[in-house]
Amino acid sequence: MRIVSFRTPKPKSFKYSPRYYDPKKEELEKKKAAMGFDNSLSHNEEFRLRMSKRWTRGNIVDEKPILSRIVTYLIYATFIGGSIYFILFTDIIEKMLSAFGVTN
Repeated sequence: MRIVSFRTPKPKSFKYSPRYYDPKKEELEKKKAAMGFDNSLSHNEEFRLRMSKRWTRGNIVDEKPILSRIVTYLIYATFIGGSIYFILFTDIIEKMLSAFGVTN
């Protein structure tokens, strides 16, 4: 069971279907462009290739959820530890029970 109090919305997805796609030709053109040879990629395709290289090179997305998870667990542990302290080491619970007439 997982208790989560902070959630971020998932990004909206979209569907894109190209009109014509040849995976072998696409792969060959990307290899040519990566090696610096003359290629027939359009400006948009070159931009996508550079963007995908940047995204795969500096991918640090996984660090934020780990840090967020640690902070969430620390908040939960503090709350549970404080609750245990008040229940066991203070007489607040006994006073509340006697106020409601449960104990003498």
